[in-house]
Amino acid sequence: MKRLQTEARLVEPALPEKRPGALRMAVVLGLLEVFGPISMDLYLPALPQLADDLRAGQSLAQATMSVCMLGLAFGQLVVGPLSDRFGRRRPLLAGIGLFTVLSAVCAFAPSIEVLLAARFLQGLCGSAGIVLSLAVARDLAEGVELVRLLALLTTVGALAPIVAPVIGGQLAAVIGWRGIFGVLAGIGAALLLVAATALPESLPPEARHPRKGRGEFRILLKDPLFLGFLLVSTCGGAAFFTYLASISFVLQDGFSLSPQLFSACFAANAVMSVLGAQVNRAAVRRVGPVRMYVLGTTFTAAAAVAMLAAVAFGAGLAALLIPLALLMFAGGTTQANGNALALANHGQRAGTAAALLGTSSFAVGPVVAPLVSLGGTTPLSMSLTMAAAYGVATVLLWLAVLPRLRRSGSD
Repeated sequence: MKRLQTEARLVEPALPEKRPGALRMAVVLGLLEVFGPISMDLYLPALPQLADDLRAGQSLAQATMSVCMLGLAFGQLVVGPLSDRFGRRRPLLAGIGLFTVLSAVCAFAPSIEVLLAARFLQGLCGSAGIVLSLAVARDLAEGVELVRLLALLTTVGALAPIVAPVIGGQLAAVIGWRGIFGVLAGIGAALLLVAATALPESLPPEARHPRKGRGEFRILLKDPLFLGFLLVSTCGGAAFFTYLASISFVLQDGFSLSPQLFSACFAANAVMSVLGAQVNRAAVRRVGPVRMYVLGTTFTAAAAVAMLAAVAFGAGLAALLIPLALLMFAGGTTQANGNALALANHGQRAGTAAALLGTSSFAVGPVVAPLVSLGGTTPLSMSLTMAAAYGVATVLLWLAVLPRLRRSGSD
């Protein structure tokens, strides 16, 4: 593959004055990125308790997860453009502050109806951390240094799903579901303090966009290259949420694993994702973001097809887990590169671009999960959906994204 102009631009190091400590910034931004999603993971073990306490059915209790996810998805479309017009700091602090207040409202919710409304608003506000962590990273770094910074964010994000349910299970036994939302309010207050003291404004006034969000969305969606990255990201999000929604049923019901063994497998897959992100961080300077993105996406699809074949031929648990682990490893190498490449030409509207990228992933979750389980969640339904989604992503990459990258020129 020819060295692409886009890739050449991406290997330029970020300006030193724009990087106030990569590790420190990665930790702060990583915490901001996960504090919204962690509001789902932390109280997941307390859902049955919540349903009993509020005299709500299981479906309504689960709906508190879905409405929060919808809030996390569509709130980004509001916060991202606002941050391009008014800077990152004010929308971020407002989002964290309101998330903290709404967590307290959830803790004292007298009915399931109040809780559902508060959870949706909590998701809307929590979306500020997701979209602005990516936008701030783009403000502070570019090129390979942006990829390396995003890889560190991926590490923090991958660890949260391992730790949060374990902690949530212990908290549910001691302080109940209302206490867990009290803990979330405390986490929000702590992150508000961290953001206020450790995260300076990254978008100076002269770099802000006076244009309204609709105009920025129009520009982005008319860019065929950005749209290609967006569609690939959407397919990846569909596959990942299929995994999240299905894996517990597949391993515990389909293969009779105990909850302890399931937790170990789930944690091992998260570790594989972390390893993939770190391998990407180490290799991207030599290989380049484009090649790493192509290799990671293609290998992810190949691993998904291998998993589907193993399930279709009844090859057993190990034959499913091995390609699944390789899939998670390969997936860990792709996200940072895809986001960096998508944002490369849109630094001046990074908030809006990050909003579209984030929403494309989160919006598919509440849609894909019920569809996959319509006929019952089985190893075949999970592996077939993931193979199809990653397969479409790879076809889009090779047929829609790479040709446009090549046409952008070479040096």
